[in-house]
Amino acid sequence: MKDADVPGFLAAHGLPGIVDLHTHFLPEPVERKVWAYFDHASAHYGTDWPIRYRVPVAERLDVLRALGVRTFAPLVYPHKPGMAAWLNDWVLDFAADTAGAVPTATFFPEPGVADYLAKALAAGARVAKSHVQVGRYDPRAPELDPVWGMLAEASVPVVVHCGNGPVPGEFTGLDVFAQVLARHPRLAAVLAHAGAPDHAEALDLLGRYPRVHLDTTMVGVAFNGADRALPPDWTARLADVADRVALGTDFPNIPYDYAVQLEAIASWAAADNRLGDPFLRAVLHDTPARLLAPR
Repeated sequence: MKDADVPGFLAAHGLPGIVDLHTHFLPEPVERKVWAYFDHASAHYGTDWPIRYRVPVAERLDVLRALGVRTFAPLVYPHKPGMAAWLNDWVLDFAADTAGAVPTATFFPEPGVADYLAKALAAGARVAKSHVQVGRYDPRAPELDPVWGMLAEASVPVVVHCGNGPVPGEFTGLDVFAQVLARHPRLAAVLAHAGAPDHAEALDLLGRYPRVHLDTTMVGVAFNGADRALPPDWTARLADVADRVALGTDFPNIPYDYAVQLEAIASWAAADNRLGDPFLRAVLHDTPARLLAPR
């Protein structure tokens, strides 16, 4: 499937549009550095990573609208102290000025983190982002304990990149983040990339914590063998958590058409008669829409 096929795909399955829980829009200086990192992906990740939608912001927004994306979360994340509060201010302004974008927030283990996150939530942030790998921080850090508690109490979901993919970090691994969940079992954590590469362990966490979700970002696609990383019982196990899987794509920083991710999800829906179109609608629209709804 190509991007041009997506509107017909949505119509064929009776979908009202797409809600994407995991996209990235960043201040231009930060985005430039992120893209420069991907320019050297072969050194960092062992494979080239040509960014498919490396175009100005207005053109990217046009792409999303043409695909039928009605709502999306522009996720931001810091890689060092002193960035998160500024990123929160920027993304709140971006969302206010951009149709379809919901306000988001992020954080870093540093003095004042609980204060600036509380400010962002009061300003309407509907989802937070924690990037353990890029931030190279311990999610169990004492500065973050009130943050996880605040998000759990407010029922605000947090998209957490805590898995070991694409490369392990000092504090990545689902076993590490499981300790956060043990302290905050009501946290609405969304395991980015479905916990890649440890998908089976991610599903185990969903079995233990009823508010934990998965997002589909780069899951099941051919790039870098992600499709081969899925456990053999993947679709069978999805049937048990069909309402806790949400579309995420990593747009615009993906090395393939947006449609490739939708095609992977459609293949899961077709592989098990307990899934089908209801699952497809849940993943592409209903579940991310529920997670991103105002609190």
